[in-house]
Amino acid sequence: MTTMQAAVLVGPGEMRVDAVALPQPATGEVRIRLEGSGVCASNLEPWAGQEWMTYPGEAGGLGHEGWGVIDAVGDGVDGLAVGDRVASLGGHAFAGYDVARTDAVVKLPEALAGQPFPGEPLGCAFNIFRRSDIRAGQTVAIVGIGFLGAVLTKLATDAGARVIAISRRQFSLDLATSYGAAETIVMDDHWRIIEDVKRLTAEKMCDRVIEAVGKQWPLDLAAELVGFGGKLIVAGYHQDGPRQVNMQMWNWKGIDVINAHERDPEVQRAGVQAAVDAVASGALDPTPLYSHHYPLDRLGEALDATRDKPDGFVKALVTYA
Repeated sequence: MTTMQAAVLVGPGEMRVDAVALPQPATGEVRIRLEGSGVCASNLEPWAGQEWMTYPGEAGGLGHEGWGVIDAVGDGVDGLAVGDRVASLGGHAFAGYDVARTDAVVKLPEALAGQPFPGEPLGCAFNIFRRSDIRAGQTVAIVGIGFLGAVLTKLATDAGARVIAISRRQFSLDLATSYGAAETIVMDDHWRIIEDVKRLTAEKMCDRVIEAVGKQWPLDLAAELVGFGGKLIVAGYHQDGPRQVNMQMWNWKGIDVINAHERDPEVQRAGVQAAVDAVASGALDPTPLYSHHYPLDRLGEALDATRDKPDGFVKALVTYA
């Protein structure tokens, strides 16, 4: 076989599946026969079209949440072999195959056989949790309950924190409750939400607030909910333009602001490994979060669902036969 199927973004809102050359692993790389990939909200701006975008995109591009089985290895590869099932941090996972450096894959144990495993977003959640410094007895507000917010709700609750989940959809709030949230608040009115949190915390507000939406208003709201000396953790991906912040309030409260996105490959991989261990041990069950499944030739529908969030939507997976 010399070719594979790969999705190509050919214009705003237009995806095509092409037959392209099968990639070959270079020194220190492995090739993965992909079983699937998650769809990330960061895909939505390129899908909508940005003025700096050029088309067509790279074959398989946008996909970075893949998992599958190694079917070829390059020179100089140790510790990985053909037949190993892995989660990948490669960047062209909307395709039948992808290549990745050996430090960008994590082996999946037998306990996860047959289960989808979008390692990148799971690892991202574990790294955000680590950066958040959440401890028992703290009050933690999570603004935005999607895939990331739900996982963080579970991790914070298991650490002994009291979680206040804030999201616009009742479905999302019910999901947060199922993952351990002590309180839920509908995200519809800025000042009422602040008053609700004041009431729930006896005016102290929150020790930690995680913003997991990636838009201006949730960022503003999250900052308001942080108590004196607390931490604001920016987990939302703000890629659609500049943001304004209320520096006067940040100064007055003396809060720490943490941008929880990791770009160090070693740290990213460590987060994925932590997620693998948690899911394999049964400490975390992400299965209910994989709400929508699509074949590769319906990737455009998966992106639309990620944007529009139909009832019951949490995360879309694109899976391959």
